[in-house]
Amino acid sequence: MTTANPATVTPPATTARLRSLVTEIRETVNRGLPPEPTAYMVAERLLPHLGRPDLLTAEQCEGDPRNYRQHVLHAERDGSFSVVALVWLPGQCTPVHDHVSWCVTGVHRGEEHERRYRLVPHGTSARLVATGDVVNPAGTVAAFAPPGDIHLVRNSGTGPALSLHVYGADIARLGTSIRRVYDLPADR
Repeated sequence: MTTANPATVTPPATTARLRSLVTEIRETVNRGLPPEPTAYMVAERLLPHLGRPDLLTAEQCEGDPRNYRQHVLHAERDGSFSVVALVWLPGQCTPVHDHVSWCVTGVHRGEEHERRYRLVPHGTSARLVATGDVVNPAGTVAAFAPPGDIHLVRNSGTGPALSLHVYGADIARLGTSIRRVYDLPADR
């Protein structure tokens, strides 16, 4: 299993489309709604930008042969949200994890395979129960907020996959969106 490199802040180079997306996200986040509706509304803002060739620079699409790669594209000054590009080469995956905040994902290229889990009591401890497997092709968005956001994501395809993630936290400062990695027995 591979894990992400520590966050690296992408150089200031950006695109007009990405700047427009950041403005749309800012307007949504500044409404001050609870996490779940904020995530769903941000997903609606992200969707029309996915797959557009003018969204990211070439550097922001580069992967790493050792681990999936995280490019921090924007971190709002007040820490209210961040936009991150994750580049997955074939076979790369996350550990089973949850998040520090609400999250929106959108597949820009390729497809991501996701296994979702639920944490259930098991005697004096707990175990993970898989609740579903989802294939997210290019153009797919998903929105969620803790709790109930435990999953594993992988690129099971033969080519690179690239997804945009918007988090309700300052990922440039935190270095990751992962709150907890789960190393518990899982049913599959």
